[in-house]
Amino acid sequence: MHNLTYSEDERIIFTKEMKKTYKILIPNMLPTHFELLKNILNLEGFNCDLLNYENSKIVEEGLKYTNNDMCYPCLLVVGQFIYALKSGNYDVNKTALLITQTGGGCRASNYIYILRKALKKAGFFKVPVISLNLSNLEKNPGFKLNLKLIKKFISALIYGDLLMDLYNQTKPYEKIKGSSEELKKKWTEKLIMQYKTSTNFGKKIMTKNFNSIISDFSKIEIIKLKKVKVGIVGEIYVKYASNANNNIEDFLYNENTEVIVPGILNFIIFKVDNRIVDIELYGGNQFKKYIYIKFKRYLESLQQILINTMKKHKQFSVFESFEEIKKEVKPYISYGVKMGEGWLLTAEILELVKSGVKNIICVQPFGCLPNHIVGKGMIRKILSKHSDVNFAAIDYDPGATKVNQENRIKLILASARENLNKT
Repeated sequence: MHNLTYSEDERIIFTKEMKKTYKILIPNMLPTHFELLKNILNLEGFNCDLLNYENSKIVEEGLKYTNNDMCYPCLLVVGQFIYALKSGNYDVNKTALLITQTGGGCRASNYIYILRKALKKAGFFKVPVISLNLSNLEKNPGFKLNLKLIKKFISALIYGDLLMDLYNQTKPYEKIKGSSEELKKKWTEKLIMQYKTSTNFGKKIMTKNFNSIISDFSKIEIIKLKKVKVGIVGEIYVKYASNANNNIEDFLYNENTEVIVPGILNFIIFKVDNRIVDIELYGGNQFKKYIYIKFKRYLESLQQILINTMKKHKQFSVFESFEEIKKEVKPYISYGVKMGEGWLLTAEILELVKSGVKNIICVQPFGCLPNHIVGKGMIRKILSKHSDVNFAAIDYDPGATKVNQENRIKLILASARENLNKT
């Protein structure tokens, strides 16, 4: 075991020596995206594992070691980590934990401190916790982000968005069951191999990959059927993580619907845009603003390449760009509303409605004030202009039953099928 190094605020620092021998555990939120991210980190000399636990023990561990006022995603993340450390699968003297930190006003910014407190309570106080953030919140000599690594991460998240979107658009109509899943796995493996062998992750190779991926999905044999389309929006962890939303996507698929889930790229651009808006509204470092604007333009240029490539293949619907949805949400809510998912959640609802998806489920942790305001709280205003929207806000927490959640979703689907039969 390494001699532990502590920072001034008494947290354990992840050192360069630890990088060589420590296993890093990462809670999984988006299976395809995070599989790519994990492999990128491993190629950088780390040794990472994705945690995919989905059982009641996770919730029990989370409830045991966190305050019950904390939101459901925090409880699940802490529960997964402690469950993994107790499982016997890892040497706790050579294991570290990786968690993202946005630095915003959401309770999520405090997960890392709550996790450290929980680890101490559970007897794992010597396990280092690494903060993955772009806000310079915490530094670790053994885990540093550089421009090359950030660009790889961004490419992985965009590839993940594309694969998730094409999979969701193809799976409900595939002639040969499982062909969409098989192709998604094939391309995930192919991209991982590219990260191993290539040093070029620029726009040219991404454009080529976008074309190849979309072309391959367009070749999947489908049966053209009229199906109910359901959009899922909400708090980022509950929206994407199956252990947080009780496998809502599988449930909806088994109910014979097409599921539409907005990708994560707009959320990343939103977080960068927030920093620009902050400086514009309240003042701040103009050089930082310049850097944020440059970074935002880079992200948007990649997004535009993806949109333009998708438009060449007419059989797939295409999400709008960040600037387009930002413009459309302006009559509804202020750009200064940015806690949690902020105005972006409202914008995603509007984007789905504009694209013809009128059945929308907003998933959120119980007691998540930002999401209740920008999600459920905006519905009356949205319905005043779009009266045909079929909307349900579903809360997720340890006390909510899966049966009750699914029954509420079934009510939405009954109304959606009735509307579909009229068209």
